[in-house]
Amino acid sequence: MTMDLIPLSVVVIVFSLYFLQRLIRSRSKQSNLPPSPPTLPLIGNIHQLGGLLHRSFRDLSKKYGPIILVHFGPVPIVVVSSPAIAEQIMKTHDLVFANRPMTTSTKIILYGCVDVGLAPYSEKWKQLRKICITELLSVKRVKTFKRVREEEVACMVESIHGSSSLLGIPIDVAAMLHDLSNDILCRCVFGRKYKGDDGDKRSADIAKRLTTKSLPMSFSDLFSSLGWLDTLTGVIGRLKKTAREFDQFLDQIIEERIARRTRHDTTDDEKDFVDLLLRIHQEDDGNLTRDNVKALILDMFFAGVDTSAIAAEWAMSELIKNPKIMEKAQEEVRRVVREKGKHKVDEEDIQEMDYLKCVIKETLRLHPPSPTLLPRETSQSANISGYHIPPKTKVMINAWAIHRDPDLWSSAEEFIPDRFMTENLDFNGQDLKFLPFGAGRRICPGIPFGLAVVELNLANLLFWFDWELPGGADKEGLDMTEALGIEHSRKFPLQLVPIPHVNQI
Repeated sequence: MTMDLIPLSVVVIVFSLYFLQRLIRSRSKQSNLPPSPPTLPLIGNIHQLGGLLHRSFRDLSKKYGPIILVHFGPVPIVVVSSPAIAEQIMKTHDLVFANRPMTTSTKIILYGCVDVGLAPYSEKWKQLRKICITELLSVKRVKTFKRVREEEVACMVESIHGSSSLLGIPIDVAAMLHDLSNDILCRCVFGRKYKGDDGDKRSADIAKRLTTKSLPMSFSDLFSSLGWLDTLTGVIGRLKKTAREFDQFLDQIIEERIARRTRHDTTDDEKDFVDLLLRIHQEDDGNLTRDNVKALILDMFFAGVDTSAIAAEWAMSELIKNPKIMEKAQEEVRRVVREKGKHKVDEEDIQEMDYLKCVIKETLRLHPPSPTLLPRETSQSANISGYHIPPKTKVMINAWAIHRDPDLWSSAEEFIPDRFMTENLDFNGQDLKFLPFGAGRRICPGIPFGLAVVELNLANLLFWFDWELPGGADKEGLDMTEALGIEHSRKFPLQLVPIPHVNQI
């Protein structure tokens, strides 16, 4: 009798799920939600989404329109692939879309999301953003770290010269640029690098892990009733262990810095991020808590290291693949330095390297560091292009698709830096056909810092060396496949052979 009931129960479940799906889609039509691809019970549209979300979203948008509704399991997400609709979200109704969705991982690692990247829009968030913009990441503050950047880039160049003496030995460009960005950021944030050669291998390991965005997806992020599985599978335990290690590491640095501050003071220009945040913490009557300080430090690493390294690696990849553009960029960099009677690149020289800046813009057009930008979340309902967007709906702007839209860009899939010699576009999110760092209230506050690192790195690589693929491989055939994941990195890290430029030896 039991065996007879099992098939019947399966049929009942399947039909129940089918009618539930029909009911949901019926309600969607009644409330005039954006068009949605057909969903499957429980998993929604997950079966239609590959590892490269920005590409999957573009394919779906070509079929269903520039604003669509997809479901990650039961979680609805609005995806926008049009600058006109993006403008409604990031400018016209920016306040409604100013929140960020929190995940189990970010809540545990970032002290309940009391950082500037993910904190809910509020007076406290505005205070945190003001601190970042005026105290940590302003153009003036970025300039105070000029010496740090130039010293670390000089170390990189010296290291390449040492390795390139073994002719034909390729360099892992991705690893080199990541280490460089990490060293620069460590010195700007902590006032020192963590290499492990000083005996403190544990701190060096933790500092390195700060740059690794390996925060797992949790069952509770998709199915709130299955949160117990996160504990059962050990996800929560591992996250809490990582959070404790980060917390102890940051507490140790803060306590050491407080002790040092009581012994001697430094000028404002000599202060690193920890000094600056502790000064505000002490002067601000407790409004900036210790958890805020630690969360802001974590933001700097989570957002600052990989993005700069990935952007520079894609730039070198595109230049290798396009030798004539590489030659034009090198000619400019070397000419500017030569005309000044110098023998190395200084940061102030880069202000005269217009084509180099175009190369970086074109790289960020084709390879934005965060292809779908950080998600937003509605605080209340909104009407976007005639569609109803309910409260607590997650929204993703597919910047990658907008940047490659042939209706907006001529030869949209090609690497053509010269287009920016006439396209007067900047990174400030004013023209939403170009938004590698977002726009509106939630635009990335670290643009000046990140650009300063990428510009100096790239200028030095072009000034000091010519570059070849290992074994004389075909440059135009360079594999540009993207890696799976939320970051827009290369699947196969770039390997290049440096050849010291004769005039620079």
